[in-house]
Amino acid sequence: MAKKQDFRTILKKVINTEDESHNTSSNDSFEQVVARARLGRRGFLKGSSSLAAATVLGTGLAFGVDSAKQTSKTARAATSMRLSFNPVAKSIADALVVPEGYTARVLLATGDPLKSNVTPYKNNGTDNDFDLRAGDHHDGMHYFGMNRAGNGWDPSGSDRALLAINHEVCEDLGFVHPNGPTNYGAESTEVRPAIEIDKEVAAHGVTIVEVVKQGSTYAVNPDSRLNRRVTAATPCQISGPARRSPMLATAFSPSGERTRGTINNCANGYTPWGTYLTCEENWAGYFNRREDDAVRTAEEVASFKRYGIGNETSGRYNWSRADSDSDLYKRWDASKTGSQPQQDFRNVANTFGWVVEIDPFNPSAMPQKRTAIGRFAHEGCWPAPAVAGQPLVFYSGDDSRNEYIYKFVSAAKWDPRDANRGMAAGDKYLDAGTLYAARFNDDGTGEWLPLTLDNPAIADYADYSFADQADVLINARIAADAAGATKMDRPEWGGVNPINGDVYLTLTNNVSSSSGRGVKTPLNAANPRYYADAKGESVSKGNVNGHVIRWREAEASHAATGFNWDVYLFGAKASAEADVNLSGLTDENDFSSPDGLWFSEAVPGLLWLQTDDGYYTDVTNCMMLAALPGTVGDGEAKMVTNKAVPINGEADQQVKTYMGQPASPAVLSRFLVGPRDCEITGITESPDGKVLFVNIQHPGENSESVTDPAQFTSHWPDGGNARPRSATVVITRNDGGRIAV
Repeated sequence: MAKKQDFRTILKKVINTEDESHNTSSNDSFEQVVARARLGRRGFLKGSSSLAAATVLGTGLAFGVDSAKQTSKTARAATSMRLSFNPVAKSIADALVVPEGYTARVLLATGDPLKSNVTPYKNNGTDNDFDLRAGDHHDGMHYFGMNRAGNGWDPSGSDRALLAINHEVCEDLGFVHPNGPTNYGAESTEVRPAIEIDKEVAAHGVTIVEVVKQGSTYAVNPDSRLNRRVTAATPCQISGPARRSPMLATAFSPSGERTRGTINNCANGYTPWGTYLTCEENWAGYFNRREDDAVRTAEEVASFKRYGIGNETSGRYNWSRADSDSDLYKRWDASKTGSQPQQDFRNVANTFGWVVEIDPFNPSAMPQKRTAIGRFAHEGCWPAPAVAGQPLVFYSGDDSRNEYIYKFVSAAKWDPRDANRGMAAGDKYLDAGTLYAARFNDDGTGEWLPLTLDNPAIADYADYSFADQADVLINARIAADAAGATKMDRPEWGGVNPINGDVYLTLTNNVSSSSGRGVKTPLNAANPRYYADAKGESVSKGNVNGHVIRWREAEASHAATGFNWDVYLFGAKASAEADVNLSGLTDENDFSSPDGLWFSEAVPGLLWLQTDDGYYTDVTNCMMLAALPGTVGDGEAKMVTNKAVPINGEADQQVKTYMGQPASPAVLSRFLVGPRDCEITGITESPDGKVLFVNIQHPGENSESVTDPAQFTSHWPDGGNARPRSATVVITRNDGGRIAV
């Protein structure tokens, strides 16, 4: 008989791979690199003076901008731009708070129907048709304007549009089930009801939904033929260099050309031809694997360990143990059970961890897993501006502790005539190119290291023997180890400043409940702040509040192989000492654990930051801030003194750091605070900048029960005694103006 586990015990067993480090390489961490760095303004901009001049003077030379006149006009507009709202106060209320003069409305919440013939969501766990409803854990998303005929992409279309919305996971507490999940979690070896698994599988993936303008806001069009779900069961093509690799062969696709489903869809991207890029982040925690490592090859074991797939796990949801013999469930078992790969799913994990391209305007087009962009915990795939005659460039973070920053440079050069070719353009630009990993040098410069077998460091790597380029991409983390990339503090969302081409990327934090940096890791410029636990027994758990880095590519080209970098912002409490609150944050803009990051296209130069925090939640719920960033190298060097914790005889430590401009409320201000326990994540806008779409994820995740409303920590968005739900909200300015400025 199926056993019901206490759900709080279950949560402790759920794999949370982003907080665990699986990088055992000897590569320098970012903090070690920065600790050696002694940056002055002259040295920082060494080798990039002409680019800096082009940026400051607004000549239009930077980053291949097509029109010097337009660039100069945009630069002047950005210089005079200011934030026009009153900062929102910190809050721990169970409410979504926006500035005075703004209105936020729920557009689409977990379980809401996508078709007019689907019944309203009951929100009591009895709805089982999630393939017809909005998924759970809303995350990254993008607005695709539609033409007047409603059958194609128009970047300027504002009357109607398609929203592509990621759904990262199915609520861990089990609010989608009547009484919570049965036999749930990585340690369980019990059978699970297939009906529960089917619902959880369908709640993952992506929602495509048409929205139409109604007055100053938008509403869902339930009669649109384009409304649909892409789930963890949807067939997907495998494209690019790893297609047909023996390492992707399964019983479902012996040739290694297809797989089923996309999972843990966190951040996102988009293409110049109007398709959506959804990214598979912490996919490694989904697979059952219970076997002796000795039955697998040395390379297979090395890959499993590097990506965090153990040999005594049933996976986050225990999906492989259904009360059914269908391979819809067996496919989540990565154990070796047959005599050859075509007889089991030993390679199934290799078919996840990719960037997946979806054509929102073509329901018949099968999603494509673009293997040229590499396999890791893909946090996103953010494009640099497309410039005719130049390669396309996409940036990605690998969201786990001590992982790397990547970029993909297409082999084909951009031809604007491909802007309406859909997936055919994806085949041209995303299936061939070079994947790079970043190394941050100690003089404030950096290098992009090619992850190819032409790189001797990879071809001759002693710790892993790569069979071919497909192997390099399937095991991109190991290839980046071999190349000598720099370990980073959980790389997450990124974006390119349209004003000057600087690239920004959030580093949420680098702390683990089981293994922080500890006393043996020296303080450094990237993480110059102590964190003592409640008993004062630990000098440092690492960078608990996170930071944002940025870099400027060399030679005025995002395809360049060199760059200069600095730290844009450090998260901290406003009340923290100056050696912790390095950016000078105030009550109007202090934050912790930056996660989402996005540059407005309608308002060039306006940057949005979103948080996913666990270290400031006693003071405020997660938030979103608006920023007017400067440029790489606009700050100053600081010497930070860290007072020793009185254990083990440590002395005060001084670390020199280099960072961006001070963060006054004039250039960084809190715009939104979410309901209890939520994460603010995912953002897009209407083409005129007057409507903002924002996702609120997992409100009430610290609830003590899934059935007793008195033990819910949130009832948002429905209020009363309702179970909490993730949702997409629409934010407008009451006077009809552009958001934030």
